[in-house]
Amino acid sequence: MGAPPRLRLLLTLAASLIGAANTSARAEPADLRFSNPTRFMSQSGEALYADICQGCHMPGGVGAVGAGTYPALARNPKLAAAGYVLSLVINGRKGMPPFGGFLTDQQVAAVVTYVRTHFGNEFSEEVTAADARASRPR
Repeated sequence: MGAPPRLRLLLTLAASLIGAANTSARAEPADLRFSNPTRFMSQSGEALYADICQGCHMPGGVGAVGAGTYPALARNPKLAAAGYVLSLVINGRKGMPPFGGFLTDQQVAAVVTYVRTHFGNEFSEEVTAADARASRPR
């Protein structure tokens, strides 16, 4: 004896959804920004900003208000203290998630240097991988 019509319909729908999900998952190209599920591949500060930061801080670093408040990075005097920016990127704060576990010391240094030297910011000292390493929790 077969399954009741309603159960057959549910099973058919479930099988269709699973098949569609598998087909679409295979058709999409791999996201090249991640080398593995816990690391970004981009190395330049500009690429890292585009991949990670501009979703909240917006292109041009102008910030945004909506579901949360995302401070402007453009012409932001708080960026003068490289250690402050390193700490924010590595450890996060309030609504900003910590990116230290996803970025190497060199990547942290690159994105912090990029933000501090772009968007009308003129903090020209380069942040190094050693600076980023020293800013990580021990």
